[in-house]
Amino acid sequence: MNRPAGAGLRARAAGARDVLRVEGPAAARILVTVVAAWQVALWLGADQPPVFAAVVPLVALRGDPFAALGASVQRVLGVVAGVVIAIVALNLLSPSTGTLALVVALGLAAGMLLRAGGGLNIQVAASSLLVFASTSPDSYALHRLWETVAGAVVTVLLAPLLWPPDPRRTLSALAADCRTHLAGALTDTAAALAAGPAAAYDNLARVTAHNEAVHGDAARAREAARTMRFNPLRRRHREAVRELARAIATAEQLAAQLSTLAREVAAFAGRDDLAADVTRARDHVPALAAATAEAIGDALTCRDVAPGLTAARSAVAAYAHADSSPVAVVLRRPFQRMLDDLAGTVRR
Repeated sequence: MNRPAGAGLRARAAGARDVLRVEGPAAARILVTVVAAWQVALWLGADQPPVFAAVVPLVALRGDPFAALGASVQRVLGVVAGVVIAIVALNLLSPSTGTLALVVALGLAAGMLLRAGGGLNIQVAASSLLVFASTSPDSYALHRLWETVAGAVVTVLLAPLLWPPDPRRTLSALAADCRTHLAGALTDTAAALAAGPAAAYDNLARVTAHNEAVHGDAARAREAARTMRFNPLRRRHREAVRELARAIATAEQLAAQLSTLAREVAAFAGRDDLAADVTRARDHVPALAAATAEAIGDALTCRDVAPGLTAARSAVAAYAHADSSPVAVVLRRPFQRMLDDLAGTVRR
């Protein structure tokens, strides 16, 4: 009984270490920036605890630390608009349920316009509501406004310098994952030519799963590549990041052609009238798939794709020379399109 309990404790400790390794730098970044924003606001003359300045990094650094600029701008715009809406409303109307509804409605409407690259900016309505509820709205609004600006400035200046993430490492891992999924899809689809209809449709489901994983990797790659805009400590990696981002974008294009190929293989499986054509395809498609997978691997590791591309095109030409049947034409088309997409990554 002691051994399983000890194993469970070790597993939980390992899980805690993994969480700390992943989340620790983000938590430390937030902590340091919150303290710095608080202290700067005190130096600037805050006569009350500068909570508003400290809240900015808490909001702006919750996700991607290098989205801090956008999040801080969104927060400042929201505070300014919200304060203005509330002050104007309170100067023109007496506090009431109707005035409250109007203030919040105007705040939400303004939040639709002041998106700052994100979704609905609810900060506008929140700031309006807080000013509306204050017993001294003019003084409250002024403090909230300048402290928020101070917190935003500190966040934008510090966030890129504190434990910055490494987009190149992230993109390298995503590229490797794309390579695994695309190669698996190619290999499985080539093998499905020798299987029955049930196996071919099972392969189509697997290829769909591979492609969904590639699309997910591509979305994460776009986010990681965007962090380079405000990442001064990783400037030397910019070209490598651009190359990896382009390669992963190409992988997303290739995934669509792999889906087409898997659908065609499933459609041909079990067709007695096409049995001879499918049999001939088994002699050529596996080699073509292997050559294409090699070229994809070169592209996703940022190696020169030209040699692999030449070999794959030779395999396409050999298949075309050996078989001009409609089935062969249909099966070659996705490969040709994939090779055309890969040609865009050839170094010049």
